[in-house]
Amino acid sequence: MSNNIELRIPTLRDGMDVYRLVERCPPLDTNSSYCNILQCGHFAQTSVAAEMNGEIVGFISAYKKPEQENTLFVWQVAVDEKARGLGLASSMLMHILQRPRCQSVNSLETTITEDNKGSWALFERLAKTLSTDLNSSIWLEKQKHFDGQHESEALVCVGPFTISQEQI
Repeated sequence: MSNNIELRIPTLRDGMDVYRLVERCPPLDTNSSYCNILQCGHFAQTSVAAEMNGEIVGFISAYKKPEQENTLFVWQVAVDEKARGLGLASSMLMHILQRPRCQSVNSLETTITEDNKGSWALFERLAKTLSTDLNSSIWLEKQKHFDGQHESEALVCVGPFTISQEQI
């Protein structure tokens, strides 16, 4: 990774830094600090922290779906303003997919609101990189699931795919 950014497995000690990073990245939904600490612990092997000069500038929280061990669900992607435009989000996704814990993963899911152009572009690039399809449909509805408090979320599916040696 360029610009002296290190991609690594997060630790419990990163939890509060991740919480502050997400706060700096609107329109991302902030979770509780406790949730971010748990993400850095329970989902460490399927999440990634990006560190630059001792500061967390990127984070992806993800987990393998309990009922579908071959599917990685990406919960949230956060990139600090100072690290944007470097391809960091794409690098972080590939970093996770190349880990031994994700060896059986052949599809990825996430949710994206209609107006989140950056996230749509990220996952469209990922599908292209992995030479696979991207499909989406409304999954969580504004009125039905969020009581009108949050925009509808599309379930975005990327796959099936295999990670080739050239991508590692």
